Amino acid sequence: MASIEERKATVEQYLGLVSSGTADEIMALYAPDGTLEDPVGTDPKVGRDEIGAFYRSFEQLEIQTNLREVRASGESAIAFAFDVVTKLPDATMTVSAIEVMTFDDAGLITSMKAYWSPEADMVMA
Repeated sequence: MASIEERKATVEQYLGLVSSGTADEIMALYAPDGTLEDPVGTDPKVGRDEIGAFYRSFEQLEIQTNLREVRASGESAIAFAFDVVTKLPDATMTVSAIEVMTFDDAGLITSMKAYWSPEADMVMA
């Protein structure tokens, strides 16, 4: 099992890649049969192909992430709160989210669920 320190390091790597990496680099953090539900309530993306398509959809945007808090317990899960600031041509969008990730024995992400809603957690400026 991935240690708490290893899971925290993966979260930091993940947020860095969301800011300035590629979809392929992010996909490499996921298990081949991993799942992504962002935001929770939408259809889950299953496997690296679907997950990669999700991350490719904003790969060219200027994004900044700010980690606010991390909580880990047990042997395979971690939760973290963070902000995503995206610069758009006419505005800046900020989303505050909480994500929960689970991991396999190799430390790869087996599931990611993002808790946020456009109505409550997204601010346009």
